[in-house]
Amino acid sequence: MTNQSNRRQFIRNSSVTGCAILLSGKLSAFTFPQDELPNPKKLNYCGYTCPADCQFLEASEKNDVELKKKVYAEWQIEEQYGIAFDAEKIFCFGCKNSDKLAGVLLNNCKVRGCAIDKQYDSCIQCKQLIDCDKDLWKRFPDFHKSVIAMQEKYLAG
Repeated sequence: MTNQSNRRQFIRNSSVTGCAILLSGKLSAFTFPQDELPNPKKLNYCGYTCPADCQFLEASEKNDVELKKKVYAEWQIEEQYGIAFDAEKIFCFGCKNSDKLAGVLLNNCKVRGCAIDKQYDSCIQCKQLIDCDKDLWKRFPDFHKSVIAMQEKYLAG
């Protein structure tokens, strides 16, 4: 019962936090369920789990230009990457979706690129995570601490 309750709480927290909060600079640390061993294959490369109701994914799947514009503004894509809105380039089908093209965010994610280069399923597998100075960790130090805590649990597991 506790396992199911913690899993529900984790999913609820992940959905509330959402990708937009991650990229907007307002991410606060989330906690992984205490009774579960983190599985790198189920995590994004950075350790995050995108919510099931991600608006960016919805906009991409429906090719909804208005929703893409909304997400583009919320996620501050122009401010972060200097890329003007182009409905053909603004899309995301998920960090690990190898069946589709990678959009602006994925192509510019240094953490994702590093994990792929090192052939990791997630950064929690990397022994250099604690000292990693990628931009994502600098922008979200609490998230970095959460991923390090996940890594400790994974390595102890």
